[in-house]
Amino acid sequence: MQRFIKTFSPLLLIAGLFLTVQAQAQNARIKIDVDRTIGEVHEHLYGNFTEHLGRHIYGGIYDPDSPLADEDGFREDVLEAVKGLNVSILRYPGGNFVSNYHWLDGVGPVEDRPTRMDLAWDVLETNHFGTNEFMEFAKKVGTEPYFAVNLGTGTIEEARRWVEYTNIEEGPYYAELRKKHGYEEPHDIMYWSLGNEMDGHWQMGHLNAEDYSKKALEAAKLMKWTDPRIKLIAAGSSNYYGEDADPDHWNRTILHELQDYIDYISLHIYVGNEDDDYYDFMASPRVMEDRTQVVRGMIAEIMQDPERTVEDDMIYIAWDEWNVWYRQRGATGGSGYNALEEKYNLEDALVVAGFLNGFIRNADIVKMANMAQLVNVIAPIFTNEEDLFLQSIYYPLQLFAQNAHGTALDVYVDSETYNTDVYNSGAGYSATRQLDVPYLDVSATYNDDGKVVINVVNRHKDEAITADILSQQGIFDGPFEVYEVNGPDIKARNDFNNTRVKTTRKDDLNVSGESFEYTFPAHSFTMIIGEIEN
Repeated sequence: MQRFIKTFSPLLLIAGLFLTVQAQAQNARIKIDVDRTIGEVHEHLYGNFTEHLGRHIYGGIYDPDSPLADEDGFREDVLEAVKGLNVSILRYPGGNFVSNYHWLDGVGPVEDRPTRMDLAWDVLETNHFGTNEFMEFAKKVGTEPYFAVNLGTGTIEEARRWVEYTNIEEGPYYAELRKKHGYEEPHDIMYWSLGNEMDGHWQMGHLNAEDYSKKALEAAKLMKWTDPRIKLIAAGSSNYYGEDADPDHWNRTILHELQDYIDYISLHIYVGNEDDDYYDFMASPRVMEDRTQVVRGMIAEIMQDPERTVEDDMIYIAWDEWNVWYRQRGATGGSGYNALEEKYNLEDALVVAGFLNGFIRNADIVKMANMAQLVNVIAPIFTNEEDLFLQSIYYPLQLFAQNAHGTALDVYVDSETYNTDVYNSGAGYSATRQLDVPYLDVSATYNDDGKVVINVVNRHKDEAITADILSQQGIFDGPFEVYEVNGPDIKARNDFNNTRVKTTRKDDLNVSGESFEYTFPAHSFTMIIGEIEN
């Protein structure tokens, strides 16, 4: 071979230069095939989470003394911002808080409610906001309620009684108590989580997998016997914090033990950029997808268990806590009245878009996702006494929630890639290394009206990437809307006086045929919306 190169080196040099130029000029490719589907995108992928924590409830959602509050004590500006997110399902009341929360403290006349120590977040809880106040808020913003029961310090009978209070029309004591409190009709809460992060040593009432399964099973039985319509979510893995953590054992155990009662297994993940490595951070949502695939396999194993008694009922995954969270933790803001007030920048928004792409790519098994949280606390909405602003992460979530519905498509992406070194995707989490990370991170949805929504994160920090977007089945037809989330640099963030990261409506694309070309700017999220005519 060396002799061949020496003899023909001038010709090979010219050919090599030609191929190099050609390779440099070749566009990335995104192939859309409406016949290659993954599954239906459930509306609950665009959920959120409300916890008694910091200024989330008091001073965020609920502030009766504020001139901005309505007649029920809810901040009207917050209500409008929440409506803009199309929050499909809202989890309540925790989180770590729920593992020492007793729901009877938060119902009935406000003046009769006890003030308790909130051991999770080191504050006093007045209980002025509880079950019925939350339901009023949920109705105002048009969201599905999702309650978590206390399986830490709480009892299985306490959990059952809450279902009776909220869901039974009349007759038994707690249904009549609700009516006495002014709510004649039941709230009909269909989604219930069996505790929160019970695998974590930080959780009040922490249990091992076997003991949690026993307690959750008995709670599930009583709750389902009270209202057979409800859907139950088991507390899956949240603990990836070192040698004592065994998330695979935890998930496999509870899936096996609770398989006849649960409809979902919940998983939690928070990622961050503590080492200030942009490309590692951009790859972090892939950790969620890796963990999804592991639990998907466990569910598949359970589905073929010959001892399974509910053969037709699929168990799905609920990522019911997820977000970027690393600045405000522990001693730097992990408790107290102003706890967890994370301020987000553009790179955080791109990671959020990456999570949403990942949920869509796994839409056949992931049927719920709840960004944690909604207002002030690691949240897309941030308030003070007089105003609010929308954080950078608000904008991709809003675009997905308003537009990315229908059927998830299995998109082919051909783009340059990069590898990460070994790094921690979040504070204290087990290490990961991500290989062949495409600079273009893509998902797409398609509905019966022929509407296609293409979601693209350009992870490249410095370079725009041009892609050929091709339809494998049918032709692109008509003007395509283009929305872009971007900012002047990756560290740009918003505040009360300046919106540096936001959604911009770009010029429509006049598209007709089987392909079109688009250049995705550096460090951007782009949503392209149009029609495919078959």
